[in-house]
Amino acid sequence: MRDERRTTGGTTLAVLHTDGAPSDAVRARADDLVDACGAVLVRGLGIDGADAFHSAVARFGASLIDSYRGGNTPRATVSDGVFTSTEYPARYDISLHNEMSYAHRWPTRLYFCCLDAPDTGGATPVCDGEALLAALSPRVRDRFASGVVYHQHLHGGFGLGKSWQATFETDDRTVVEEFLTASEADHEWTGDGGLRVRQHRPGLRKNPRTGRDTWFNQADQWHPSNLPADDAETLLSLVDSHADLPHWVTYADGEPLTAEDLAEVRAAHRAHRHAEPWQEGDLLIVDNMSVLHGRQAFTGTRKVVVSMT
Repeated sequence: MRDERRTTGGTTLAVLHTDGAPSDAVRARADDLVDACGAVLVRGLGIDGADAFHSAVARFGASLIDSYRGGNTPRATVSDGVFTSTEYPARYDISLHNEMSYAHRWPTRLYFCCLDAPDTGGATPVCDGEALLAALSPRVRDRFASGVVYHQHLHGGFGLGKSWQATFETDDRTVVEEFLTASEADHEWTGDGGLRVRQHRPGLRKNPRTGRDTWFNQADQWHPSNLPADDAETLLSLVDSHADLPHWVTYADGEPLTAEDLAEVRAAHRAHRHAEPWQEGDLLIVDNMSVLHGRQAFTGTRKVVVSMT
């Protein structure tokens, strides 16, 4: 068993080659590398399907999250605790983000596995949140330190984006209200059967792995400028105001994010993003509070599954 480090900017991805080592030894070394780097790519486990992936992740001990309730992106359940990665057109990148950082509770670890590698592209890039934060000017850090407000406008069965039924995996309004109350989220039902949700969350958090402040939000991803220009223009033409978008985000004081701040955040993404091409059977483990992840555009077929703990 051997490992190596791949570094871009302030991000380091550990790559662990199992070389036939016993599973207990692989698990222990992978845990050490996650603690050291925040993310590790494990090669050589021989994972050839969702069942084998589930078994491999289960060896790490923590219980798998069995529901994506409240999640803002489309994904399908493969089996208990195993989901497809975000289902989004292959020609587009998925921007870097911390999984469910807009929520009251979020996964601690993410486990990705490549079951079918694409012809080109399709990597799951990673970016160290502390390196990203350090790359920002004090002015931008201060704007996000007070937090951000995530706004959702979920239709009741027909409209833009996900319905509230699909988002919360139920048709029962009482279940939704109980979930949102427990999540400390403001909400209101609309006259046409839709639901508006408002969640004020920190933009920065203390990383329990290091004890230091880290970037932990999805503000830029929830902004329409995250979409390709033509798509953003089309989407905005379909609504009367930003509040009617499926997703919208503001600073804590209610002011819209500025183009200058978003440009600085995205430049930090690019400077510290590392993308390792997938090989079939690879297992990528990400400490969600330490490291952001995304997806490159790709050609051909690509099947990546994910479990969360």
